[in-house]
Amino acid sequence: MANNADNDDALARRIAAARAAEASKRDASKREESQGWSIAVEFVGAMLVGGLLGWFIDRQAGTGPWGLIVLLLLGFATGLRSVLRQQKKFDGK
Repeated sequence: MANNADNDDALARRIAAARAAEASKRDASKREESQGWSIAVEFVGAMLVGGLLGWFIDRQAGTGPWGLIVLLLLGFATGLRSVLRQQKKFDGK
């Protein structure tokens, strides 16, 4: 009888350890997903800001599509630089 109780306790401890490990994996996965969305939003935001500023400058100055093109490319470069910096920070953990 005592042997069954010991086996039950050992099984309960193994189950608890497995559940804790699974919860830890789930939390890490959620954190990685959150970091990915953060990078994506920052990149798209930089491009949108550049595009909107270029469009506004073109409307006010009448310069055609050149302000939009230049500032959209500048927004792309800024977003890419930000993505690379964030990725380096995340990989460094």
